[in-house]
Amino acid sequence: MRRTRLLTSMLLGSVASLVALAGPAVADGGTDADAKKAPAQAGTSFRTATPIAQEQKATASGSTGDYLYWSFPADAGQRPTVKATVELPEAAARHGAQTWRLDVYDGLRRRQSCQYGMQARTVAADAARVDLACTLRTVRAWSEPWANDPLPGTYYVRLTVTGLSDTDLGLPVSASVEAASKEFGGAAAVDGKLSVPLTAGASTVSSDDHDWASGWWTSRWVWSGGGAVLAALAGIGGYALTRGSGRRPVQA
Repeated sequence: MRRTRLLTSMLLGSVASLVALAGPAVADGGTDADAKKAPAQAGTSFRTATPIAQEQKATASGSTGDYLYWSFPADAGQRPTVKATVELPEAAARHGAQTWRLDVYDGLRRRQSCQYGMQARTVAADAARVDLACTLRTVRAWSEPWANDPLPGTYYVRLTVTGLSDTDLGLPVSASVEAASKEFGGAAAVDGKLSVPLTAGASTVSSDDHDWASGWWTSRWVWSGGGAVLAALAGIGGYALTRGSGRRPVQA
């Protein structure tokens, strides 16, 4: 019985250690948003997209009709949400309604669909601002070549006006954009991994060795290991119950 108790204690300790590792494992791929000053400009194409970190609010000034581009990194298990706000010119200077649109592309410049969020919005001529949002599907660690699943790597944000009076082209606007993710960890884990994140040769906030990207570890390993330990505990308990104390009955 003493040996059974010892084995049980050791296995319970292993479960506690695995659960303790689950927390920091998810946070390893995060980026410190305070490490760099938020940029105050935007690019005008994919190649010149301004890199930002997640949870880092970037701003830019431009003219109505310009294409504004930013880029940010996203890792497997994250579900990014991109939000943008456009401060419009004075109502007295405008001549009609405007329609603004927010699009997100992956590292291969494939447009990613929004799971939910107001991706495009038309505002009246007297509106002071327009707010847009796009929540992507959860980033997968691996996918079939023919699929359009979001994969780890660089994501591009494009903000522009798609409908307005021609006389309003060129009016000054200011915009802000921010990307943030919810972590799903092992709940979104798959059997496979890209050799390198999809960056399409563009400059991003990640370093050359992609230090923001997660490695082989996910919380899926915690629950797999925990399940194996619990199964072992059940086996030990069953053995102890069926074996009994092992003592012989006392002779009368």
